[in-house]
Amino acid sequence: MLTIDHISDGVIRLSGRFDAAQADMAMKELENVSDDTTLDFEELAYISSMGLGILIKTHKQLQEKGKVMRIINVNKHIKDVFRFTSLDKIFKIE
Repeated sequence: MLTIDHISDGVIRLSGRFDAAQADMAMKELENVSDDTTLDFEELAYISSMGLGILIKTHKQLQEKGKVMRIINVNKHIKDVFRFTSLDKIFKIE
């Protein structure tokens, strides 16, 4: 299960598993993001290819508006996923 919390202005915390079962809910939450955004992955345990696709779409939407999306507190497993897919070159990961 995925939980998405807007914890402060521009900071969104994702917790749990970001997979296909959670895709519709995640898309609805993230498609409304319109300002510089920080995604906090501290409590995110897993991300699937569907989750990556939603992040790419959100990133592109923000980029078209001249806004930035960054990702913080990424665990080693998810960092490896970004690195193996070369998405670490697209996303600002801290």
